[in-house]
Amino acid sequence: MLESRWGRILCVAIVIGCLSTASHGWAVQPNVLLIVTDDQRPDTVGALGNPIIRTPNLDALVARGTSFVNAYAGYPICHVSRAEILTGCMAFRALPQYPNGPIDPSLATLARTFQAAGYQTWYSGKWHNDGQPKQRGYAATRGLYSSGGSSKDARGPSLDDRGNPRTGYTGWTFKTEGGLPDLDKGVGLQPTNSLHIADAAIQAIRETPSDKPFFVHVNFAFPHDPRQWPADPNHRYGIDQVPLPRNFASSHPFDHGNLDGRDEQLLPRPRDPLAVRTELAIYYAMISDVDAQMGRILSAASEFTQRGTIVVMTSDQGLAMGSHGLLGKQNQYQHSIRAPLIFAGPGIPASQKLDSLVMLRDIFPTLCELSEIPIPESVQGISCVPLMRGRLTHTRDFVTGVFTDTQRMICNGNWKLIVYPQVHRVQLFDIKNDPDERTDQSGNDDYAGIRSELYRKLRLWCDENGDPLKI
Repeated sequence: MLESRWGRILCVAIVIGCLSTASHGWAVQPNVLLIVTDDQRPDTVGALGNPIIRTPNLDALVARGTSFVNAYAGYPICHVSRAEILTGCMAFRALPQYPNGPIDPSLATLARTFQAAGYQTWYSGKWHNDGQPKQRGYAATRGLYSSGGSSKDARGPSLDDRGNPRTGYTGWTFKTEGGLPDLDKGVGLQPTNSLHIADAAIQAIRETPSDKPFFVHVNFAFPHDPRQWPADPNHRYGIDQVPLPRNFASSHPFDHGNLDGRDEQLLPRPRDPLAVRTELAIYYAMISDVDAQMGRILSAASEFTQRGTIVVMTSDQGLAMGSHGLLGKQNQYQHSIRAPLIFAGPGIPASQKLDSLVMLRDIFPTLCELSEIPIPESVQGISCVPLMRGRLTHTRDFVTGVFTDTQRMICNGNWKLIVYPQVHRVQLFDIKNDPDERTDQSGNDDYAGIRSELYRKLRLWCDENGDPLKI
């Protein structure tokens, strides 16, 4: 079934439900703060089950909001996942030249929708889509971090202090309000990157005219590589503090479609446990650094008590970091295709953790419904509000994931099927009983019916939603 068709049916159910359930009825429009990190695994939040990592501000957000522990990215790589968040559409529709090229200019965007509803729309941090934020409905930028702006000689060393390649964010710079490179903040990814993004977001919040609500979209570049110890030494972890993932492997058993990708070349193969633990310690430190900067932004937003602020925290996707012998995010395993997703603020139940299947493109319609703004017709995502407020237990029977022409995935919450069309392989995981996906059941005759049914549904979904690849 088309997501958009299911979304229309759901909207009718929501309207009927609203007849018997009082609307929040905003006296004034609430502020909106959307915070997106880069490559943050779903298992890196203390309050969501990680006993090692220090994330006090995220933990507090979990306590006062609703967390979706089964939130999936539609496509596990930065620019495509962010295009889905911006448009509320799946990759095939958001990007007419899938998986590359510009966002379809005919689609409604999240910022433009809120701008039309009277919001002062701001963008701070990493921009990894075509064009500029102002072309997507953001009225102004503060602390824009984007590619270009440095001379070739100013791009810094090609290796980090451990001798690993520094290939991420090469030549990227912060930009002034006039669009010029702000070279005082350095070139490439620096230890102070999150600090500068948070400073800019706070500036945007405080510069919002008093007669307008703000929509501030903050995109951190951490904990993406090149991984480095953040500026604050209090956020460091000892290598012996951070365990390897339970599904750590020295190598992946076959070519999943990205074995030679940039991310996979950051550490030698086979994966050395000590090297991976070192990388994980720095990864955790970068997340704790983001958490501290996020806390500063949340504190600034809390000053606006007259309106209240809806807060959303997520990441564009997760990351392998040694799981299954991989380092990158370009795969369909749970650690990479999922991301943390937390909503908090007025009208959102506190201390609630839901395992309903949702997708990052659902953020767009969810924010619209929470803010009582009509959801644009082009949006394919489905609002999570009925789930938060207990009107529904699920809005989807399954979620899907795609990557280039090498991977297709379907998951119904209990079972996951991954198809690798180019190498003619499949994997079947009982994720209810095997959440780390360590046992491939695709060759088990006892589950042949499950495998066939998931494959049938995946093919139907691909056909109905314009997948250029015929699996």
